[in-house]
Amino acid sequence: MNKKSLFTIGGLLVIGLVLASLILTLKVTMVSDEEHEESAEHSETFPRGPHRGRLLTQDDFALEVTIYETGVPPQFRVYAYQNEKPLSPEQVQLTITLHRFGGRIEHIQFKPEADYLLGNTVIEEPHSFDVDINAGFNGKTFPFTYSQVEGRVHLDAASLQSAGITVETVGPASIESVLKLPGTIEFDQNRLAHVVPRVGGIVVDVRKKLGESVKQGDVLAILESRDLADLKSRLASARKRLELAQSLYQREERLWREKISAEQDYLRARTELAETEIAVTAANDQLDALGIPANPGKRGESLARYELRSPLDGNVVEKHLVVGEAIQVDTKVMVIADLNQVWGNFNVPANNLNQVKTGQQVRVQVPELGLESEATIDYLGAIVGEQTRSAPAHLHIDNPKQQWRPGLFVSIEVVEAAATVPVTIALEAIQSWHDEDAVFVQSGDEFEVRPVSVGRRDAKRAEVLEGLAPGERYAAANSFVLKAELGKAGATHDH
Repeated sequence: MNKKSLFTIGGLLVIGLVLASLILTLKVTMVSDEEHEESAEHSETFPRGPHRGRLLTQDDFALEVTIYETGVPPQFRVYAYQNEKPLSPEQVQLTITLHRFGGRIEHIQFKPEADYLLGNTVIEEPHSFDVDINAGFNGKTFPFTYSQVEGRVHLDAASLQSAGITVETVGPASIESVLKLPGTIEFDQNRLAHVVPRVGGIVVDVRKKLGESVKQGDVLAILESRDLADLKSRLASARKRLELAQSLYQREERLWREKISAEQDYLRARTELAETEIAVTAANDQLDALGIPANPGKRGESLARYELRSPLDGNVVEKHLVVGEAIQVDTKVMVIADLNQVWGNFNVPANNLNQVKTGQQVRVQVPELGLESEATIDYLGAIVGEQTRSAPAHLHIDNPKQQWRPGLFVSIEVVEAAATVPVTIALEAIQSWHDEDAVFVQSGDEFEVRPVSVGRRDAKRAEVLEGLAPGERYAAANSFVLKAELGKAGATHDH
């Protein structure tokens, strides 16, 4: 290898070492910067004491303020110090005033408990307020103030309108007490017909299709029936015999009255006439029982022809026959239902029977399809089922557009009573926050999340038992936008 090659290789090695050194230096610098930023993010924004609470100092006196909520409702616990040494809580007099969002004020008194001073009230969420502290020790007064903000979102009027958020006022409203029960849509059993042929035979024509609308008396299908042919033949024969018997009776009666023939011949003719009349009547009755007119059919028409007719107006909802099929007397060949009115069937649990009665107005809903109707309870069973422990009930639903289809699952709301409630909010305003019901209360351009205790509800409004006062303004429609903004802001819970 010549000297020129050696110099080239050596130069490349030097360049490589220099580059490696630069990369390592840069990496160390970047890591150092990242660690510094991370450290800055998690740095404390206020001094803390031994119990990780906010430390407030004035001269040689100090208070450590904590909100303790591990396994108990949140309460203030305050530790006192002099010259960084713990003081007995009996030596300190303490009051705290909280100035909350919207102008609400809370005064908290303290008493000694173990090695700290314990507040006399639960600190409601959110823990967001301006704090005024008045502490007395050794004949001196030590005032402190600080603020902590939690669960707030700033949104100006333009952003509010853009997000579609509406603001309403907490106030009284009428709320219906509603009992919700599951149910199903069924055929109105008074408007339903199971069509059977009444005679056995072979299907030669089917006139109506599944789903087709029919009128009462419409021909559904035509059968050829040997049994029907026999019955019609029997009627025709009986009618012929009746004609002969009537003629013979008239002749014998005339001869008997003229004393030409014996009375015995006259009586025999009268008996035969009565028997043939009975035979004709019996044949007519058999055809009437089949729904077939006893008068003769069209000339040349087969005696075996049987027309199966619809017993009512409605729709063909089931069809079980095809051309060429042999069917028996009791075969259900079609089901005709009048769908202009249907039933809503449901069960009333035994413990709710006092809340439900016949004639009561209810709401029937299928939320998935956007269907809703008012109806009246027509039937409430008198017997409670052993297995279900409930009583059957049904109601009629007018169905001119036939949107309420049998088989649909429905929600039936029985409205028990309507009462005026002093503190109510729109139902859509309620959001979930820290596993609690909450609403966003407005003050100026700011909204603060506020946990609430909710009572009765109906389809539109909810009763507020705790957490809001009449006259407060809150976000109603689209309040979920505020919850999303609060999530983006990464709401803290740092005391």
